[in-house]
Amino acid sequence: MNHTFHIPVLGLGYSIDTPLKVARYGISSVVSIVDDELTERMRMFHTVSNNRTYTLISKNSPDSRAARITAYLDLLADLVDEQFCTLQESPFTAGSAIHQYFELLPEYSEVKQLYNELGQVADPILRLSIETRLREKMKPGSIDVNIMSKVDKANYNTEGENLGNDYTDALAAMRGFANSKLSSAVVISAGLNPRLYTYMENCRDFYPKADGTFKKQIILKVSDFRSALIQAKMLAKKGLWVSEFRIESGLNCGGHAFATEGLLLGPILEEFKIKRTELLDELNGLYQHALLQKEISSIKHPGIRITAQGGIGTAEEHEFLLNYYQLDAAGWGSPFLLVPEATNVDDQTIKNLQTAEADDFYISNSSPLGVLFNNFRKSSIEQQRLERIAKGRPGSPCTKKFLSTNTEFTALPICTASREYQNLKIKELDSLELQPAVHMAKLEEITEKICLCEGLCASAYLKNGLMKPRENKAVSICPGPNLAYFDRIYTLKEMVGHIYGRETIRFKTQRPNLFINELNLYLDYLKKDMGLQLEEFTAKRIKYFEKFSTQLRNGIQYYRSMIPELISQTNMAGQEIYQQLVQAEEKLGYLTGKLQFTELTPAAQDDQGIKL
Repeated sequence: MNHTFHIPVLGLGYSIDTPLKVARYGISSVVSIVDDELTERMRMFHTVSNNRTYTLISKNSPDSRAARITAYLDLLADLVDEQFCTLQESPFTAGSAIHQYFELLPEYSEVKQLYNELGQVADPILRLSIETRLREKMKPGSIDVNIMSKVDKANYNTEGENLGNDYTDALAAMRGFANSKLSSAVVISAGLNPRLYTYMENCRDFYPKADGTFKKQIILKVSDFRSALIQAKMLAKKGLWVSEFRIESGLNCGGHAFATEGLLLGPILEEFKIKRTELLDELNGLYQHALLQKEISSIKHPGIRITAQGGIGTAEEHEFLLNYYQLDAAGWGSPFLLVPEATNVDDQTIKNLQTAEADDFYISNSSPLGVLFNNFRKSSIEQQRLERIAKGRPGSPCTKKFLSTNTEFTALPICTASREYQNLKIKELDSLELQPAVHMAKLEEITEKICLCEGLCASAYLKNGLMKPRENKAVSICPGPNLAYFDRIYTLKEMVGHIYGRETIRFKTQRPNLFINELNLYLDYLKKDMGLQLEEFTAKRIKYFEKFSTQLRNGIQYYRSMIPELISQTNMAGQEIYQQLVQAEEKLGYLTGKLQFTELTPAAQDDQGIKL
């Protein structure tokens, strides 16, 4: 690829058609295929908008989820191909669209340098030769898709009969991608799903072609080296090759946040850098053996890309990650929510994002998945949640049921954000006769959940005029905390120019380095987590906090040793970084000091047989 950044998946609807907006310029992006109702409605919209004939795929038709996803991805492939071919064939005359493709490229790109030469050439024959070479080097961005492996509920027919494992949400989505004409990658996130991996073994496009290339590739989104190795080995033993490890900051990212046990991004990237060859060799041995068992021929040593994402905010940080950690690319997600040319954000939400303060972006427990979730206080769905509580009707009507996993009160799974679940849970809470403060805290835990299935799609419907009558217009959005520093709408040219250092976006407040930002997020997370455990400290929890603290302390020492590298490759002042690390260490010392004087609760002492 000519670009060194990609746009990660953004919620459900925010990047659902981003390839149609940026792929022609060689920019890769990721589309969520969690919601087949969303893909079907967007297929209708873009089919009609492009004067094509639309044929509905009904929810009740056979294998409808997979069929809808395949049809939408095929449409994206066709439209992007048309857009790209039109762009590629356009003349190199003043004002022609083809110039934007090359102007967006980084200055160090060989293709960009060849394009710059074109402006110095007057000879028509030589110009034609360079133009031909430039067209040959043009490539569209990849239309990658995201599957959250744990979003894998069972599905039932109209008679209430389970359709079986092949029709669960994750497997049907994978089938939809596998059956599509796309030549791209699936980004698997949210942890390990052995059933999904076993199913992928039956998808032919994941195996190498005669020339050793793959029609469809596998990308694992991971939070650390250990989890990457475990998952990749499972896949390699099935003859499935992981073409890219996409390392995401545990807390300094958008969407769901999977906090590591105090393991910071810098040390994680360092481990990947040191062990990259070892990783490649170990996986290749397992992979080649599996292919041999399947009687599939392949080239030796297929490549592995290493990329990272989460909280990157400047060209210097982008370049540092690529150069020092030898990354192949980096992901820029949340800032593109303020680029209407690239994403679907409705007018009111984008205004709220521009005027937001740092405290408006926060880590919450609002996801029904039971995983930390980056929330936005000024979102309309958060306002709706509070209004419903005030009216005595907490929770949401549950229509899509993608996150229905709880069987605490019902035979069939229901969603913890649903009105049904919250009413049942609140009745149970009321029966416990707890102290008022404890009752209020438990009540907030129950009612904090929000409907992501509708909320993360609403903005795309609002922006494109697809909202149905009586449909919930409340918008959920999940930016990373890094978006707090961006305060206006940007053009695609401005944002890409900022990534590559051609122009600098002015931040509304002083912004620390991405590593310091993440470190402070982890310290705040540790403080909050410890505070929540005051009523039920156990030996196990204390051991967890000690490990968390030790890894944070090791991370601080690592960054302190990195100061010479940071100041040599960026404009950061060494004394400023040092002082920020000192402050972080002092805060950590205060928290660990509290641990030393913490006693187990009486119940925990009885369970453990331990007195502190």
